[in-house]
Amino acid sequence: MELDNLERIQQLDTLNMLAEIEGLPDQLMRAYEMGRTSEVFKTSEVSVSRVIIAGMGGSAIGADLLAAYVADICPVPVIVHRDYSLPSFARGEETLVICSSHSGNTEETLDSFTAARRSGCRVMAVCTGGELAARAKKENVPLITFDHKGQPRAAVGYSFGILLALFVHLGLIPDQADEVRSAVEAMKESQQHLTPSVETVRNPAKRYAGQLMGRWVTIFGAGRLAPVARRMKGQINELAKAVANFEFLPEADHNTLAGTMHPAEVIQPHTMNLFLRAASDHPRNRLRVDLTKQTFMLEGGNTDFLDARGEHPLAHMWTLILFGDYMAYYLAISYGVDPTPVDALVHFKNALKSQ
Repeated sequence: MELDNLERIQQLDTLNMLAEIEGLPDQLMRAYEMGRTSEVFKTSEVSVSRVIIAGMGGSAIGADLLAAYVADICPVPVIVHRDYSLPSFARGEETLVICSSHSGNTEETLDSFTAARRSGCRVMAVCTGGELAARAKKENVPLITFDHKGQPRAAVGYSFGILLALFVHLGLIPDQADEVRSAVEAMKESQQHLTPSVETVRNPAKRYAGQLMGRWVTIFGAGRLAPVARRMKGQINELAKAVANFEFLPEADHNTLAGTMHPAEVIQPHTMNLFLRAASDHPRNRLRVDLTKQTFMLEGGNTDFLDARGEHPLAHMWTLILFGDYMAYYLAISYGVDPTPVDALVHFKNALKSQ
């Protein structure tokens, strides 16, 4: 099969996206350790009443994962801001604004940085360099930089792990070293079944990629797995250059569920609905996942479960993230496209700059 042809995979993957995926467990561990040992974020004396994380794309998804993970252990609200400027309530030192941009040149995030400074918010910055780093240094804003030369989507371990460590520094959550270590171990264990050298018959990520071929994909997730569904959708878009969308439960049961009948000629042969599950799901959401999948199946839609691995909620999130990355990678190979370049995004940004 094409997915078992290692030479063909190497030919298509000209910029070695595979190495980025295979290095994700170590990246997550490295990011958390970097954040925990950084002197920049020694801010335990700071009192904040809300946290806003401004970012786009790969940087924002790390913030989404962080917000979902800390929701039941963090005493202040965490808001992910994907836009220019900031909400009007973002003002004063009790509002912490974290500007996260892989390149440091994301125009929406830079605009949020300016708005936060103008409104007297406490500001921090996370990036690899660029204009955001320059402004942070000039204005004496706490800054942590990390070294990553690849695509922003391949740096999700950094965009999550550094923020997680920052929340520990802030005293908002307990130390997460054991949880991160457990997640990394679970990722590496599951990875043994996902690498290209494992043939399709024994490789679930390859098999699922085959099921996604020629189909519009929808990923469903609840609770902590909601942003994981969003991450999978984005990886299918950017790696495989394929259409996909995501849905959150229980919200989808109040609207999306009604749209399972028409057009039948599209739904039945040309869609695939994947439902994320973990032992840490809220029991009612677990039931909703099962019943929602059943409804789609009875209407003729293609459906399946993706089950998390590991012993802790953080492991549940990250084993599914890793699985989704491999699945999207193999889908790209199946379509015969290079998983790294995103020409459509580059052309759009260039057009935007010219206006």
